[in-house]
Order: sequence, then structure tokens, then C-alpha cells
Amino acid sequence: MRLVEETKRSLTVAPFECAWGEEFRFGEPGRGCIAFEASAHNDVTLVFRQQLGSHHYHYKLDSSRHYTVILGSHRNKRLKIEVDGRTVVDVAGVGLCCSSSFQSYWISIYDGLISIGLGKHPNKNLLFQWLDPDPNRNVQYVGLSSWDKHVGYRNISILPSAPPNSILWTQIEYAYVERDGDGEYARKQVLKDDCEQRVLEDFLENWDFSDAVFVVGSERKVVPAHKVVLGASGDFPFNLVDGSTIELPSVSYPVLHSLLEYIYTGSTQIAECQLNSLLEFSSHFKVKTLVSCCEEIIDCLKMDKKLSESGKNLKVSSNGFQAHQFDSFPFKAPVNVQKIGQFLANGEHSDINIYVNGHGLVAKGHKIILSLWSVPLAKMFTNGMKESNASDVFFEDVSAEAFFLLLQFMYYGELKVDTRDITSVLVQLLLLSDQFAITILQFECCKRIMECLSEDTVCSVLQAVSSIPSCKLLEEVCKRNFATHFDYCTTACTDFVLLDEATFKDILQMERSNLANHMQAFRQLVAEAIEFSHGGQWMPASYECERFQHRRSSYKELQYISDGDNNGVIYYAGTSFGKHQWMNPVLAKNITVMASSPNCRYTDPKALVSKNYQGTCFAGPCIEEGKKRSWWMVDIGQDHQLMCNYYTVRQDGSTTFMRSWVLQGSMDGWSWTNLRVHEDDQTICQPGQFASWPIPGPPALLPFRFFRVALMGPAAGVSNTWNLCICFLELYGYFR
Repeated sequence: MRLVEETKRSLTVAPFECAWGEEFRFGEPGRGCIAFEASAHNDVTLVFRQQLGSHHYHYKLDSSRHYTVILGSHRNKRLKIEVDGRTVVDVAGVGLCCSSSFQSYWISIYDGLISIGLGKHPNKNLLFQWLDPDPNRNVQYVGLSSWDKHVGYRNISILPSAPPNSILWTQIEYAYVERDGDGEYARKQVLKDDCEQRVLEDFLENWDFSDAVFVVGSERKVVPAHKVVLGASGDFPFNLVDGSTIELPSVSYPVLHSLLEYIYTGSTQIAECQLNSLLEFSSHFKVKTLVSCCEEIIDCLKMDKKLSESGKNLKVSSNGFQAHQFDSFPFKAPVNVQKIGQFLANGEHSDINIYVNGHGLVAKGHKIILSLWSVPLAKMFTNGMKESNASDVFFEDVSAEAFFLLLQFMYYGELKVDTRDITSVLVQLLLLSDQFAITILQFECCKRIMECLSEDTVCSVLQAVSSIPSCKLLEEVCKRNFATHFDYCTTACTDFVLLDEATFKDILQMERSNLANHMQAFRQLVAEAIEFSHGGQWMPASYECERFQHRRSSYKELQYISDGDNNGVIYYAGTSFGKHQWMNPVLAKNITVMASSPNCRYTDPKALVSKNYQGTCFAGPCIEEGKKRSWWMVDIGQDHQLMCNYYTVRQDGSTTFMRSWVLQGSMDGWSWTNLRVHEDDQTICQPGQFASWPIPGPPALLPFRFFRVALMGPAAGVSNTWNLCICFLELYGYFR
């Protein structure tokens, strides 16, 4: 038998086994939370270790200090916590496990404080807490285990852990539909502003957004419906009459009501004498799940010989919610989720065109589906605003890509992010989900962002989430990340200057900020700067010192605008740094250009920095440290430095195109720092072509005197593939 049987977002663990993996690892040693669903008769077991464990019954064989949490021990009657196999907690926990359905749990560890709770929302529905007097602050791997019976796990998420008594997690309203005492799903979700989230049942025989009607019985009773809902449940031929009406003269209203109630709510009641009529009616419109339910009930009644013409009501019910990633998904069987998604793709039955300014049409949507997810959108479509009756709606200052992801989530109930750089898209989607009050999507975006958060993205994320009250946990995680990588975050780019003062002060006070802990003078200077920014020109005279005076930067910004512009340092040198009209800077002896091969007709230093196109201009190969190299080098002068953040080259008239090369900077002309490395770069593909690239990360903040473009591998071409065939070079950045 396989140890773990993997399914989509789920796994099954065999008796006395344990599943480990890098995906079950805390982002920060000693601090993390695992949220999951489990189905078992007893002994849902999780093990927390410093290193990956074995796949066997490891926690009695392993000598390292670790924790084991057992839910439903002693035949589903106890909750236990073990340290190194020794029981430290054994309390009553009757019925914690369930074998007939999946139950939601969360377990959090924060510096030895173990918290255990029910539900999908960490720090809510707390069952038990225990503080280890001698904690292992390095546990980071989670093992999913079992005892004498199989345990099924699914929807497993590794999340940051909030500090003890923190309200950070409670700021995130994890929206999902709860079961009531009878096992039925609650009808509505109540939001923070006391506005009720509408559910599909609310639209049963409701004229809001209706675009179809049934005319039923001899009394010709008119019953409203919604094409997108009916079309996702069966086959309703609206086009047979006028495109929106179905005449049913021989069908009674109770039978039609039962059919619609089943479609909109997932269950209905029908008089026993009308059961066959409902079966025939649902067969006609191909509502397959209702057909199956009716046939099953009829078969049971026949077996019991109780089928009669009585008026006794029978309950007809589907299997409830469709298996789905999110419990809050608003559609029950028989509504087919795949068909709902197809209606977004093809625009069928749409009643609104969604536009994003600057992009155009994003999708053809359905007001009823948008209203099921978003109270603000439901209000916009029903409160008499112009959008209530308009077929077009326009959204400004939003990302078209993020808005389409929002729509996909509403129609499929899944977050489909397949781009490589997902953080920026997720941040925009998070802002949209906050704007439209889709709390479950907010939670999912926060979780995804935390999973892929890095020191390169933390500033942009922090700027966005600081204004969203429900994202306090993500904000806290960003602050910790920034504090941990303070030096990098404040030098790799200048985005941190856009953070508000309170946020930056919190970062400095983080317990793991090296600067805040070890450089008290730095803390004092920051405090003075914050105080000065509040007081401005009204600061007392005691603060009138040099560090509070505005000083002009010693660097001149030479900004890249377009290929071949006159904004770079080489052109600037040709004007003797702004003193006269341009002339070739090599002839003016303001800069020096050298090549890897001797000067000749086609290796001419002054040609590289001229403003004229050269049909043939190359640097030939030489041997450096035993390797073949070709390069052009520029010396901007002993008294000058450049923090290069952009550069431009131009191909000469040949087809020998460079593919692997590097731009380097140096202060002495001998020790080189890579500013940008190109590997198999296919950008240049035509003779005479310009091409420009930015310098990413910290190298863009380093000042250098010497710069060179060096070929690191053979160029594309049929001959002379080690010739560096460029006829123009320009550098941009901050110059002094």
C-alpha cells in the first residue's frame, strides 16, 4: 500500500504512517500555524519537528525534541499533547473527529505556546492552549499522521502565527456558510456592516435580475426566473417562443415551484401524488439530479408498497453543496459550476457588459452572479443608480487583469493566478476584493501573498495593505519581513520612503530589527526626523542644525527616456558636462573608450560614442584568465562617478547578434561588479537595432567610474562569433 494517496488538494495517511514535505514547513522557525480539514474515526495526529521526520511511527523513535498533537485520542474521547513521546496534556475532547465528513481544525505554535481550535479561522473557536516551559523555538516542519485507522486530510494551509492574545487573525472575516444544528446550511452570511449577503434562494421567483418567465397552468400564472441559473441546471428552450418565455399550459404551479425550488435551493417538497409529474417535468428539462432523486424515491416507495395518491409531502434533496475549494461557493447542485464558468467565457445569457477604462470590454457578466458575491455590487444594481438599468458598467483606476481574476473567482470559485510574477496581481486583486467586500477572496489573497512574500516585494505589499483593516495579519508579517531584511529593503530600491511614518516606526521597533536593537543612535535620528516632519518650519530653534536643513544632492539625475536620446552620461560628457555644444567626448578628452582588441578602422573608440550609425564596429576577442572575452570599456574620468540604472546599446550593420553578455562596473578598472547579466537574451535580432535595459536591485545604487559591456559567450552568427558588434553605448543614472 502506498503511504500517501494524493488527490487534488488532499491526501490520505495510512495507519501508523506520517506524511512530510517542504510544503508543510513554517515560514519562520518556532512560529507558524497549520489550518486543515480532516476526516477520521479517531486520532487525527500532527507532529511538529525541527527537521523532516521519517514516514514511519517516528515520534517514539525520534530522540530530538518535538511536539505531537492528537485530536480524538482514546476512541475519539480525548485531546492529547505529547513532548518527545511523553504526554503533557490529556483532556476531554469528545467527538473531535468525524469519519462521515471533513471537519476543520487549526493548530498554532508561537515560541512554545501551542493553540488548538476548530474551524477555518485561526485564533477562533479555541479548544485548548498549552505553554511549554522549555520550548523548542526551532520547530518548523509539520507531519500529518494517524494511529490505527486511515486519516484523510485536505485544504491544508501553512500560515504565519500571530503572537499570543493577538487580534490579528480576527481582523480577517473568513466568510463561509455554517451548518445549523440539523446539518443544513445556514441561509445567509452577516457582514460587518450588518448587510446580509444574498444567497441564490433569495432569487427564487424573484423579479430582481430576472430575464425569463414561465407562464404556467390554465390561469396563466407568470413566474420569473433567471436564464443563467436555469441554463446551468438543465436544458430550457427559451428560444422557442420569444427568447425569454416558456409556456406550460398543462403543468400545475406546485410542480413548477418544486422544480425551481430544487434548482435554487438544492431541495424541495412535493405532494406524493405529484411526484410522477415532477419526474416527468424534470426529465423534460433534463434536470438530471432531480430526475435521479425522484426515481430513487419512487423505487423506495414501490419496495415498501406505500406509493399512493395521498397528499403527503415528500422531501426531495440533492447531496448539498458541490465539492469545492471554498465552502462559501453560492451554488448548490443541480447548478453546474462548469456551465456557470462557460457563461462567463462565452457571454451567453449576459445582462451587463463590464468595461475597465483604458482597457475596454473585460467580460460579459450576469448581475445575479455578481450580486451573490458582493453586497456593494448588489446595491449598485438595485438601488436606482444608473447601473441598475444600464447594460454597460465602467470601472476606473483598476487593473483589467486583476478584475478578470475577480470575475473568474466569482464564476468558478477558484483563484486562478498563473502568471510568474503573481505578487503585484494579488495585491491589486486584494484591493478589489476589499472594495467589493468579498471577504473570502481577501483571505485567499492574503494567504497567497504571504506564501510568496519576499524582501523584493514587501514594500509594495505593505503600502497597499496598510489601508485595509481586515489585513492586519498580512501587514504584521510584512513588517517582520522588512525588519528582518532591513538593510536590503532600504537599499535595493527607494519604495520604502513611501511608507507612512507610523509603519516605519513599527518596523524599527520590531524585536528582530538589528538596526533598532544595536544602533540606538539610528533610532534617535529616526525619531527626530519623524518629529521634524510633524513640526516642519515651526520646529523650535534647538533643532536648527545641519541635519534638519534641506541639502541639494551631489548627484545629477540623467534619466533614460527613449533609445538614442540625449539624456545619458556619454552625451553629457560631450557637452563638457553642460558647458557647451556637443562634440565627440573622446575627441574632447572628457571620457576614454577602450576595446578588448587593438584599435583599427573597425575598432574605433570614438565611433562607439559618436551620434552616427556605423555599418561595421566591433571589439575583437582577447584571452583573460584563460577565457576568451570581448568587451568595450568606458572610463568617465577620475573625478566622476555614475550610479547606473539604465543602459542602451545599438547593433552595427552585421548579423552577429550578442546573446550572452554582462554590463559591469568598477572603481579601478580591474575589479568588476556585475550590474546586469544577460543569458541567451534574444532581444537584438536586426542590424542597426537599439535595445535598452534597466539595472535591477542594489547594483543600481553603487557608484562606479569604469563601465564595460563584455561578451560572455559566442554571439549568434555564421562567422566571427566572438566579435562584440555594437556601434553605440549610452549609460544613465545618477552622476557626479
